Amino acid sequence: MKEVPMNADLVTIPATWDFQYRYFAGETASRFFNALRHEGRIYGTRCSQCRRVLVPARSFCDACFVPTGDWIQAGPDGTLEIFTIVGTRFPGLPDPPFAIGYVTLDGADTAILNRIEGVDLSDLDRAGSRLMQRPRVTAKFAPQREGRITDFVFVPLAS
Repeated sequence: MKEVPMNADLVTIPATWDFQYRYFAGETASRFFNALRHEGRIYGTRCSQCRRVLVPARSFCDACFVPTGDWIQAGPDGTLEIFTIVGTRFPGLPDPPFAIGYVTLDGADTAILNRIEGVDLSDLDRAGSRLMQRPRVTAKFAPQREGRITDFVFVPLAS
């Protein structure tokens, strides 16, 4: 077989990816999403071996590979661990710019991803500098919840 040179023409393959689907959440995630919808609370599950609280709730520990046990309410406050500011339009997502980040909620040992609101994104450098300080945030729930991760966003706590 003839070796393809590294300077070969780059290939671009146009495509459209537009599909509908249904997500089967299972028992643990269903309970997690129902708590978002009906209680406006975020729960995790505690690993029966290492004792970490996993948020969002999981039926098995990702470190020990054992079933989780107790349900633990986490947050609503936490610390922003890492973030990104999205500047490109994606189908099904808000108009850019918007920020998303991983937050470790009080009482949890793992972080949960969601949107971050309440930060002025008109100056991206200034917004990035503020978010790099790993601010404390709180979960702000929508008045009408649907049992989806989009039922809440994170907003910075007043400092």
